[in-house]
Formats: sequence, structure tokens, C-alpha cells
Amino acid sequence: MTSPSTPDTARFNALPEEAATTALHEVCASSAWGTALLAQRPFTTADALLTASDAAMAELTDEDLAEAMAGHPPIGRPRPGDPTSSREQSGMTGASDRLKAEMLELNLAYQERFGQVFLICATGRTGEQLRDAVRERIDNPPEREREIVRTELGKINRIRLTRLLEGEST
Repeated sequence: MTSPSTPDTARFNALPEEAATTALHEVCASSAWGTALLAQRPFTTADALLTASDAAMAELTDEDLAEAMAGHPPIGRPRPGDPTSSREQSGMTGASDRLKAEMLELNLAYQERFGQVFLICATGRTGEQLRDAVRERIDNPPEREREIVRTELGKINRIRLTRLLEGEST
């Protein structure tokens, strides 16, 4: 647990609003989520920031979730020059051409079914685990899938916020 005097929250709290807005947008593309966190500054601990993030995530509308998801590239296709998505999707880096082709096919089928990119907290997962996850989720009812996406996005935000507080690029 972080103490109230830790420099990580102090540094974030001291950012001018524009810089804090930019930093939060790099964590999550939802403007509603970022606005909710900005309104609660200053944070006394990292845990308080993470708790606020979870609460803001729970309040996002379907439109807010869509905005947040727009900031995420498909699994297996990180944006060129984007170290965050490359790091988070590193489980696909050494994947075979066959697995990459299968992920592309599954991503397209998922997007056709749900109208959105397949979103999962990919950090620490292998290519096979990512493939298995999309296979498991593709038959979910849309309402169930939306809640899974909300949960996965919350996990991603927590990881990225922690990196932000540690002074690393998200």
C-alpha cells in the first residue's frame, strides 16, 4: 500500500490539468473516465486512484466504453510505433504464422459479431491463451460480453495507471 506522502501520487497530482488529461487519455481513451478521475484529484494514495478508476469504469455508458475501446488495436496487430500495445501484446510476438492467421480470423469474426475489437487484458498472456479467450467469448450474449469488456478494460487501466505513477510510459 502506498503512503499518503509517496512521490508517485504527488507527481500525478501536481500535473497541470492539460498534462493530467493527456496522461489519463493515454491510459484510457474514454473522456468520461478521465474527467471522473480528474475531478477527484488530489489522490492521497495509489490505491485511492485505482479505486477511483474502478468506480469510474463501472459508470461508463455503452458509448463511453466504445470510446475507450477505440484506443485499443486488435490483438496480434499492435499499432506501429506504439510501445504500450506492443508490450501488452507481447504474448503474440513469437506466435507462429498459423496462430497469427487464426487470431486475425477470430478477431474479424468477433468484430463482425459484436461490432467492436476483441478486448482483453493481454499482459502476461501467451498467444495461445489469447486465442482461447476469443474462442470462449465469441458466443457470449452481447450484454455478457459488454460486462467482460468493462472488467478487462478496468484491468488494463489499473496496469497502465500503476505504470504512470511509477513514472513509466503507459
